[in-house]
Amino acid sequence: MTHPAKVLRAARKTTRRQDYSSSTKRSLLDNAEALFTAHGYAGTSLDEVVAAARVTKGALYHHFPSKLALFESVFLRIQQDTSEQIARRIDEAGDPWERAQEGLAAFLEACREPHFRRICMQEGPVALGHERWADAERAASLGLVKTTVDGLLADLGGGQELADALAAIFYGAIRSASEYVADAGDAEEAAEQVQAAISAILAGMRSLAGIDAPLASTPGTTDRSPVDPDPAPGSSSRRQR
Repeated sequence: MTHPAKVLRAARKTTRRQDYSSSTKRSLLDNAEALFTAHGYAGTSLDEVVAAARVTKGALYHHFPSKLALFESVFLRIQQDTSEQIARRIDEAGDPWERAQEGLAAFLEACREPHFRRICMQEGPVALGHERWADAERAASLGLVKTTVDGLLADLGGGQELADALAAIFYGAIRSASEYVADAGDAEEAAEQVQAAISAILAGMRSLAGIDAPLASTPGTTDRSPVDPDPAPGSSSRRQR
């Protein structure tokens, strides 16, 4: 029977190895993120990453089989962190319209962050390929957009059959907006323009909440009762001949 002290020592050694491995991986990711932000995917070498992280090439390959795998891990980590930050901002807001505005504002703030802008918006499509990048973007963002749209439609009191279509439209608009900000010479000004444009769209949607039925009588017209096609004798109505 193994002595309990030996079991405890073995467990401590395993924990230390795990802690060291986690620390090494975190250091590689942190330093790779800084280098990819500064120099892009093509302009960053693995030699630079291991030198910055102060680890060996073997330690890097233990965690990441290639430069692309390292970049993708950095990319996904930033995407996840950003999505969580946006979700927190949305959850802290009040009504569905405020939640939509806060979510948009949080996303546009992320678009102005150098690491998100360079790695997720500029380098991502090139390094990962457009399809792989688009799938990752969709996985990170579409759920938040869908939840926000569901809240807006619920506040409007209907239109749930349009939820998927509206979510796809808003998601496409936000993706295009992020590219607009990423490519702009002045990211701050571009983000403000996007915020104003989408806020105007949301304001237009919210105004629909006061319209009960699109086919109801329009202001300036009067309701008319249907005309009896064959009025009774003595009636004031006359059939046109």
